[in-house]
Amino acid sequence: MQVETWNAAELVQKDIAHHLHPLTNLHQLRREGPLVLVRGEGVWVWDAEGRRYLDGFAGLWNVNVGHGRRELAEAARAQMERVAFVPTFFGLASPPTIELAARLADLFPEPLNHFQFTSGGAESNETAIKIARYYWWLKGQPDRIKILSRRMAYHGIAMGALSATGVPSYWEGFGPRPPGFIHLTAPYKYRFGEGLSDEEFVARLVQELEETIQREGPETIAAFIGEPVQGAGGVVVPPDGYWPAIASVLRRYGILLILDEVITGFGRTGTLFGMQQYGIVPDIVTFAKGITSGYLPLGGVGVSDEIADTLASADRVFMHGFTYSGHPVSCAVALRNLDILLAERLWENAAEAGAYLLGALRQLEERPYVGEVRGKGLMLLIEVVQDKATKEKYPPEFKLGAKLEAATRRRGVIVRCTPDGIIMAPPLTISREECDVLIEAVAGALADVLE
Repeated sequence: MQVETWNAAELVQKDIAHHLHPLTNLHQLRREGPLVLVRGEGVWVWDAEGRRYLDGFAGLWNVNVGHGRRELAEAARAQMERVAFVPTFFGLASPPTIELAARLADLFPEPLNHFQFTSGGAESNETAIKIARYYWWLKGQPDRIKILSRRMAYHGIAMGALSATGVPSYWEGFGPRPPGFIHLTAPYKYRFGEGLSDEEFVARLVQELEETIQREGPETIAAFIGEPVQGAGGVVVPPDGYWPAIASVLRRYGILLILDEVITGFGRTGTLFGMQQYGIVPDIVTFAKGITSGYLPLGGVGVSDEIADTLASADRVFMHGFTYSGHPVSCAVALRNLDILLAERLWENAAEAGAYLLGALRQLEERPYVGEVRGKGLMLLIEVVQDKATKEKYPPEFKLGAKLEAATRRRGVIVRCTPDGIIMAPPLTISREECDVLIEAVAGALADVLE
C-alpha cells in the first residue's frame, strides 16, 4: 500500500486562512489551528504528522461500525458507477432508496413503516416538526402547531430544530427564533431531582407536563419531541419509568410523540434503537449519524401508518423535501452499513463495552471534582464540578472545556470536552483493551487539569 505524506504545516495555514469551522471557538482556532486527521482504522485515527489517537467520540457520535470499512467505500463506488444521483422529488426514485425504506420498515417497530430521507439530523428534525404540523392541518386542526421540548435537548441548529433545542448557548446572537416551542424540565435527576426517588422525580415531571398542556391548551399542541437519552445537552439518562409515563400523557391528549434517534439510533445505547430501552413506540422517529456510520451524509424520518395515510389522503403536492433526500449513493452505503451492524450485532458490544466503561469511570466519583458519571451503552459523561457539595460548576473564565480538550489530546484520545466535563461515545466496535486506553487517558487528563 502506498504511504501518503502530508504537509501538516501547510494544511493548518490553509485551514486558518480559508475554512470557517462549525461549533468551534474561531478566535482560538486562528491562534492554534486545527488538528488535521488523515486516516482511520477501527477506533483509531492518525493526524497529518503521524500521531495516533483513539477516537473516543466516533467522529460526532456517528462512526458506529468504526473507521476504514472498505466494503462501504466499495458500495459507494459501485452505486456511483451505476447512477450517481437520482432525486426523489416529482415521484422519482432509485433502487437503493426504495430498498433502504423497506429495510427500515423491517427494523423499526410497528407501525413505523414509511420514511422520508434527509441529509442529516437537523434536517430530519425540521422535517418531523413540519410533518406533525401538516398532519394536524390535514386533519382540520390547523391551530395545533406548538411543539413541546425539553431544556438541555439538542435537535440540531437549523432554525426550527434550533427552537426545539433547549441549550441557550446555541441561540445566542442568531436573532429571534420561530415561535411555538415550549421547553420542559429535563429528566436530569442529578441536578433537578435531588432527594427524590425515581418514581417521585418522574411524577414531578409528569405533573409539569400535564400543567403545561392544560395551560397552553391541548388543541394548540402538535407534538412532543425528545431524545430517548439526551446527548449533546449532557448525556441525560432518564429514570426507567420516565418515557412510558410521558407517552401515556401524550396519548391521552392526542399529542404526537417524536423521538429523536439521531444519536441513539443504530446501536449506540445497547439496543438497536433507544426507544427499545424504554419500551415505547413514537408516532414519528428521526435518525441520521449511525445509519451510514458517517461515511456519507444521510438522515431520515419515519412515520406511522396513520400519519402516512393522512399525508396521502390529500390530492395535493407534499411541499417539503431536500435536494439530496434519498441520495442513491448514501442509501447504498446505508444498506451495506446496516448489513455490518446487524451481522456483527454491534449493539450488543455497545451494551457490554458501555457497562464496562461506566463501571470503571464511576470510580472517578471518588475525586473531589467529579460530580457524577452517567451513561447508557456507549454514551457516557463525566460531569465535573468545582464544589461537590453544592454542585457548583467551574466559572466560564476557567475555560474547563478547552483545558480538558488539550489534556485529552496530549494523552492520545479525542473526546468531547465541554464546560460540564467529558463526553465519550466511541465506535461500537471498541474492545476491552481499547476501553482501558480510553479510561486511563481520560482519568489522567482530569488529573492534569484539576490536580
